[in-house]
Amino acid sequence: MFLDIAKIYIKAGNGGNGKLSFYRSKQNLCGGPDGGNGGKGGDIIFVADSNMSTLIDFKYRAHYRAENGGNGDANNSTGKSGADLIIKVPAGTIIKDFETNMVIADMFENGYTKILLKGGRGGKGNSCFATPTRRSPCFAQNGVKTEEKKIKLELKTIADIGLIGFPNVGKSTLLSVLTEARPKIANYHFTTLSPNLGVIKLYETNYVIADIPGLIEGASEGIGLGHEFLRHIERVRMLVHILDISGSEQRDPVEDYFKIKDELTKYNPKLMDLPEIVVGNKLDICTMKACEAIANKINKKIFPISAILHDGVEQLIKAIADMVVTLPPPTPIEEEVFVYQERDDISYEILKNSDGSFEVSGGFIDMLVRNVVLSDVESNRYFQHKLKERGIFDALRKEGAKDGDIIHISDIEFEFIN
Repeated sequence: MFLDIAKIYIKAGNGGNGKLSFYRSKQNLCGGPDGGNGGKGGDIIFVADSNMSTLIDFKYRAHYRAENGGNGDANNSTGKSGADLIIKVPAGTIIKDFETNMVIADMFENGYTKILLKGGRGGKGNSCFATPTRRSPCFAQNGVKTEEKKIKLELKTIADIGLIGFPNVGKSTLLSVLTEARPKIANYHFTTLSPNLGVIKLYETNYVIADIPGLIEGASEGIGLGHEFLRHIERVRMLVHILDISGSEQRDPVEDYFKIKDELTKYNPKLMDLPEIVVGNKLDICTMKACEAIANKINKKIFPISAILHDGVEQLIKAIADMVVTLPPPTPIEEEVFVYQERDDISYEILKNSDGSFEVSGGFIDMLVRNVVLSDVESNRYFQHKLKERGIFDALRKEGAKDGDIIHISDIEFEFIN
């Protein structure tokens, strides 16, 4: 089964918690802090694999989670790092943020690797908070908790040459003649339901040819399976446009040519810049004179062939070879900055509420609150020291905070003392 769109949820591993612990032995019942740090959570890593050709695996599994980091332990033992989760996708897969549709990664070639989500940092054990004036810290830091993200996978077939044309013009037959591919071939009046791929050797180099399905009138507006398959044209380096010059399906090949060109323009105007070879198929049931008349009307050279009899195919192969060797390789789609890869532990903001209280929030606050146990005197003192060191008390004064005003920080509420 062919599937070229999938929606999945991914989550990097949480960081392990730091350990609150003090050294104890028969000889030393009141030793110093020895709580170890938590381990880092596992990353979510995507890898492009040319042996895959569909996203069907993602139909049966929607949630992917990397391993959490282990908690720290006594004797300054650091928790185990969580294992990374490697997710393989077909080469040519575009990864997008589901909410914004932003391109996060273009897995454009085999082996391309992208770390999509980084695991949470491990929390610090209490031994990390010991200072000459705070010798027995009774608090440790929790690890960073990661968020689950929803992403969209879109497969855009990687091929050098795209075969286009209306259904039943002979694309699948020509693909089987040009390559070793064996697509299902019959007298269909509807379109193939997935891109068929084949490999052709030209001038000692292998090139991939794709029979692009879904091209019917109105495809650019999503009629039929238009939007589902037009994306597969975007990566090809050149087009081979096949016409049924016999008119055996009661269609006008001239109208067909311009309708296909119009659909490509509506979907993506850049597709009009792709080099093109026009092929007139079914020469076995029409005349060269008819082929020449069609070429004059569309103002294009037409390579007349009979795919079923293999007539004219050698000349077509040479023309394709002469063109494709001159073309540059396709460039990957530009990736946007993935804004939620790194956690913000620096910023904060102060808001004055309508009741006169103040609210302090932001990445710095989230990080700080993870570090403290406010019921502990030393931990509370550390919390106050960090707020002052970061300039938050001064910032509150500038915002108009006075003695006795209520300050909200995370779930904590206290009175401001100037």
